[in-house]
Amino acid sequence: MAITLYNTMSRKKEAFVPLEKGKVKMYVCGPTVYNYIHIGNARPAVVFDMVRKYLEYRGYEVEFVTNFTDVDDKIIKAAKELKEKVPVLAERFIAAYHEDTSALGVKKADLHPRVTETMPDIIAFIKALIEKGFAYEADGDVYFQTRSFSGYGKLSSQSIEDLQMGARIEIGEKKKDPLDFALWKAAKEDEISWESPWGAGRPGWHIECSAMVKKYLGETIDIHAGGQDLAFPHHENEVAQSEALNQKQMAKYWMHNGYIQIDNEKMSKSLGNFVLVQDIIKQYRPEVVRFFMLQSHYRSPLNFSAELLTSAQNSLERIQTTAANLKHRLKMSADFGEKKFWLEQAKNRKQQFIQAMDDDFNTANGISTLFDLVKDANMYLQEQQTSKEVLEAMLEVIRDIGSLMDIPVEPVEEILDEDIEQLIAERIKARKDKNFARADEIRDTLKEQGIILEDTPQGTRWKREQKI
Repeated sequence: MAITLYNTMSRKKEAFVPLEKGKVKMYVCGPTVYNYIHIGNARPAVVFDMVRKYLEYRGYEVEFVTNFTDVDDKIIKAAKELKEKVPVLAERFIAAYHEDTSALGVKKADLHPRVTETMPDIIAFIKALIEKGFAYEADGDVYFQTRSFSGYGKLSSQSIEDLQMGARIEIGEKKKDPLDFALWKAAKEDEISWESPWGAGRPGWHIECSAMVKKYLGETIDIHAGGQDLAFPHHENEVAQSEALNQKQMAKYWMHNGYIQIDNEKMSKSLGNFVLVQDIIKQYRPEVVRFFMLQSHYRSPLNFSAELLTSAQNSLERIQTTAANLKHRLKMSADFGEKKFWLEQAKNRKQQFIQAMDDDFNTANGISTLFDLVKDANMYLQEQQTSKEVLEAMLEVIRDIGSLMDIPVEPVEEILDEDIEQLIAERIKARKDKNFARADEIRDTLKEQGIILEDTPQGTRWKREQKI
């Protein structure tokens, strides 16, 4: 079965056929680094990390690029407020981005280009647009002449007439048409700047990604991705700039993840309801946050709340408990019992997971399949006689799916302090001797030390108490 994905450009699912067999060129718009990332920034990082890893699992060689916007109005403002230089502030928040996303299981991109490192290419790109008649200079600013590109609006499915109704020329702007947008901004007093043919200044937001895509991946790439909020105007303007200059399709497929809401309200800084990743992972284990995000299809809106995160934690622990029970039973099983049906069932679950992921990377259905397998495993564990071959097959599929989603499906094995080990052994003996008062006392003592005991059909098991 071929992979299909929803292409924002065509508004439909399409079979994924790369430009070059076996290889994928993928660009994801990264953050503007003026603050720590919030949960909304984290969603595209996690989502497209998952897409990348699944494409690699399916045998593709993926060239993956995510940029950093390290000079921008917001960064300049933040630097002034904090009395820092722009490069120093940007470097600090780039390091924080890597720390936060790494905690969420996100693998670093093959390249993380920065605007400040790509300035010659950006200037050359703008200069070429002027020479071809798609852009013009006005007193040190440079603007893209939107009406000169006949396909403007095709990504966001808007007409020039519709866009014109909401367009305005702001005070201080020198553009000819309200629809035109800035490629280069003349420097203001005491503002970081670079020399250019139009004087000192810095690039506009949209041109940066167009220049980086061309430099690092080429004139046409397979997948361009980002949050839904970037489809217009950012990605629309990228299409206009790149296709006007190169006279080629910029990206074959455009992917956008859905918004995140906080307690059923749209997340926004004006409402003050955004949540920083570094704060979330102090309260919740990072793998729980990743699992929570992947429980929904990437294009669907995602509601973020404490109740939903707690539910995600409980779901993840259910998977981990089943995996631990399979491992425990493996230590005492022989090759007995019904095998054919259960082996086939495990194989089918793996195939169902792949089918779900092949269908526009549907992690929601993929995780549902994982829970179907957990249910199968728990039913099988109730049988008196079990086969090592079946237990191993079930555990292997759970591990495979966990690995593909980059979710830890097995609790981390920890070495207990000698005193705790002795208490657990003493409690097991107390229960055997029907000294339940002592057994309960030991349970309470261990709970105070953060050790949770579980009495299962497979014996007494323990785990460390987790953060919420």
